[in-house]
Amino acid sequence: MNLKSQIESLLFVSLKSLGVKEIAALTKAEPAEVEKALADLAADYENNGRGLALIAANGRYQLTTAPGNAALIKLFLQDETSGELSQPSLEALTIIAYRGPIAKLELDRIRGVNCSLIIRNLLLRGLIEEKFEKSANEYFYAVTPDFIRWLGLGGVEKLPDYEKFNKLSLDMNPASPAAESVPNIPA
Repeated sequence: MNLKSQIESLLFVSLKSLGVKEIAALTKAEPAEVEKALADLAADYENNGRGLALIAANGRYQLTTAPGNAALIKLFLQDETSGELSQPSLEALTIIAYRGPIAKLELDRIRGVNCSLIIRNLLLRGLIEEKFEKSANEYFYAVTPDFIRWLGLGGVEKLPDYEKFNKLSLDMNPASPAAESVPNIPA
């Protein structure tokens, strides 16, 4: 697969900007090759009137929507972030509240599906925050103080049955007796 395509895919799925060294390590390419592919990719977006753009700031790169589509995107995001949360979003938010900080892979495992879009939506709404944990080389998610304040609580530990659900070890193997006894975490 060509390097430009690989970089585009990485930037598309990444919730954060990526540096040249990170991209080089992931693609097993030389940093100079990555920089050239990034320049080519940026030119492709700029010269072909595409809906995406590649931005660079402080040596980090991220895909974003094209500036010419800003009004449309603002309208869409305003609607998306002001409407009611979907059932899957409420489930993910509940898990994050009770189990946070929680890694995306663990959230995906508990829910049984990829939660990338749900995480993005919850981040946009300001209900959760992410923190990169260098030692685990992973992002972890927790509810924001604004979310806790909105619930009218003094902290997540004030959620109903918090201690019980926070410490619960979930074995998601359907054949496991523990999986049958996993209670529904209240929303």
